[in-house]
Amino acid sequence: MKRSSTVARGGAVRGGAVRRVVLAAVSVALVAGCTAQAAGTGSGAAGPSGSASARPSGSASAPASASPSASESESGSATPGASPTDDGEAPSSSATFPTPEPSGSASASEGASASPVLMKDGDENEQVRELQARLRQLKFFDRAPTGFYGSMTARSVKSFQKKQGLTGTGSVDGTTWQRLLGASRKPTADELKPSTTNALDTPAPACMTGRVLCISKESRTLAWMIDGKVVSSMDVRFGSENTPTREGTFSVGWKAREWTSTIYHTPMPYAMFFSGGQAVHYSSDFAARGYAGASHGCVNVRDRAKLAVLFDQVKVGDKVVVHW
Repeated sequence: MKRSSTVARGGAVRGGAVRRVVLAAVSVALVAGCTAQAAGTGSGAAGPSGSASARPSGSASAPASASPSASESESGSATPGASPTDDGEAPSSSATFPTPEPSGSASASEGASASPVLMKDGDENEQVRELQARLRQLKFFDRAPTGFYGSMTARSVKSFQKKQGLTGTGSVDGTTWQRLLGASRKPTADELKPSTTNALDTPAPACMTGRVLCISKESRTLAWMIDGKVVSSMDVRFGSENTPTREGTFSVGWKAREWTSTIYHTPMPYAMFFSGGQAVHYSSDFAARGYAGASHGCVNVRDRAKLAVLFDQVKVGDKVVVHW
């Protein structure tokens, strides 16, 4: 009996020892598993149910107590303790890295601007006319406002921007416009629509009677005259040496508010034909480039608004005089 009791006690001892060993082993295994997950080495081993647990090399995974959706910075380090939003992304308040600036955003320097563009090359409206008039007050624009934003206006804007310490883009954003408003005054009606940039020439004798489009090649002007009095005037541009504008006394043969050249396939708005295919008409190229270019023989006008008014006043049969 004693032997049996001893054996029984020995077996119980051995059994208890075995259980303690097994429990210790299980405990070690569990701790090792958690530690491996928390210390992730970036080996890319598959997690439960085959889900990938790969992480960028050198990044640390969240501790077991942290949410599995902890936000990560661009460098791959985790921000523990973050709660995922409904779409699974960490809330922005948990981020610890600076938000990168979007492309084209303002820098710390005063010259950069993130303001939306208000006016740019190719625009044509009354705000552009005001822009040109204000630039002209400050000596950045040297001609009468036309309302068309071309290369000359872009250069003027760029000069103003550089003078103000802004980036010289040549386009008008909110910052540029506010600077211009502060540096200039509201243009008068005459500043917005002056009679002409160029001084009028002495009218030819044929211009002194009746209703006449009196066009001077000397002063590069068109004067709309009725019985010897100037009603309105505007700058004009002529043909080149290879395609000269004909001189003499003519009459308006026909008019077209919208017309496209059948030879050169270019728009000719507010065309008033006076000699074959030659006409007085609006030219966006003249508005943009000024006298750096030339027509194919027509009389170009660069102020669309003023020409539109003239177009409605001139009648078929009215006289046209082109002279020096």
